[in-house]
Amino acid sequence: MSGLNGSLSIALSALAVSQQEIATTSNNVANANTPGFSRQRPVLAAGDPVVVGSLTFGTGVVLQKIASLRSPILEIQLNQETQQQSKLDTSLGQLQQLQTQFGSASSGIGADISNFFNSLQQLAPDPSNLALRQSVLTAAGKLATDFNTIAHSLQTQSGNVDLNVVQSVSEVNTLTAQIASVNRQIGSLQNAHLDASTLVDRQTTLIRQLSGLVDVSVIPTDQGITLATSNGTTLVSGSQSFALSTQAGTGGVQHILAGTQDITSSLTGGSLAGLIQIRDQEIPSFGSSLDQLAAGLATNLNAANAKGIDLNGNAGGNLFAPPPAGGVGAAAALSVSIADPALIAASSDGSTGSNGNLAVLSAVADQALANGQRPIDSYSSIVFQVGNTTSNTSADANASSLILQQLQDQRGSISGVSLDEEAANLIQYQTAYQAAARVVSTVNTLLDVAVNLGK
Repeated sequence: MSGLNGSLSIALSALAVSQQEIATTSNNVANANTPGFSRQRPVLAAGDPVVVGSLTFGTGVVLQKIASLRSPILEIQLNQETQQQSKLDTSLGQLQQLQTQFGSASSGIGADISNFFNSLQQLAPDPSNLALRQSVLTAAGKLATDFNTIAHSLQTQSGNVDLNVVQSVSEVNTLTAQIASVNRQIGSLQNAHLDASTLVDRQTTLIRQLSGLVDVSVIPTDQGITLATSNGTTLVSGSQSFALSTQAGTGGVQHILAGTQDITSSLTGGSLAGLIQIRDQEIPSFGSSLDQLAAGLATNLNAANAKGIDLNGNAGGNLFAPPPAGGVGAAAALSVSIADPALIAASSDGSTGSNGNLAVLSAVADQALANGQRPIDSYSSIVFQVGNTTSNTSADANASSLILQQLQDQRGSISGVSLDEEAANLIQYQTAYQAAARVVSTVNTLLDVAVNLGK
């Protein structure tokens, strides 16, 4: 193609391409703050040349496509780190609630244990003093009440976590249904050889949100993509989604089912994994340690009181209600068995002035429990365990946050919109458009001159 008509055609193609370039830049600027948006770039190519004899003439420029700039490998890494970060953040939030309940070794139950044995020491000089005996019962009651309070708080927190599990599963099902719908739209556009970049961005954003809830892997297939958990449970396959469900198990907590398969213990990432870890591992572990302490303390004090004689001349009975068999639920059930301060068996020989058995009762403070520790040391271990677990989780969450931020920065350098760069591109495209328009104007003038040569 040569001559003025050829030049006009080339200029017109340049005008059309420049318009598309300007439109692409405008779209990038408009979506600079849109979450998940991947900046777009026009991909240009020279038109197929025309050969006339020994000469080859160019035919202008062709816009091949509008390409979205994204890194598939980076998106996978972002999904994986989002799963880890969400799990750790969820665990940390729940652990911090646990930490406030246990306080420290010198407060709460720790202080109650010390106060109880101190009240026994105060009774020793005057074992028949009813006011001092009442102080012992008051200290015992305070100890039992604090055990009950923490045990009930653990049960309440476990119940709240269980409700969060059900809610999170519902959110997972909503997201998988949305992803399946977007997959269907993407497939329709791609089959028609149309650009689906905007929908791919939406798909990526939805998958990232899903990664915050559950561990999920993206598997490319001929039908689009398949999403599956780490244990192979399919959540989305092409345009079809597979909903999860919840069902109460034998322990009363909600289990997560994929069809009829229980996948609760196999989830490893996302907030669901964090909730399940707290509900099924951390809270039961701390609760078991608390039960062991309550059961051991009550059993030893009851045995010590039984060795003495009360003010009525009778053998001592149980100071605390006997703990349940195996100690399960001992902290929640702990209560003082006697209301009459005269029933404290302080005497070792039956006389009202004897305080011999108070030494036996006081010795329980140094008597090893089933775990080989003294009562106060046992509670200190629980406090340390809660604090150490919280501290380690916090450190892991901070490290994961830094990694995630680094990955997001890397994505931003590839897919993010730089307004300065877009401004420079806009000037470049504007200049190209003006130049092409100048060519059109010049060719138009020349054609007018050529048409009017014979006049």
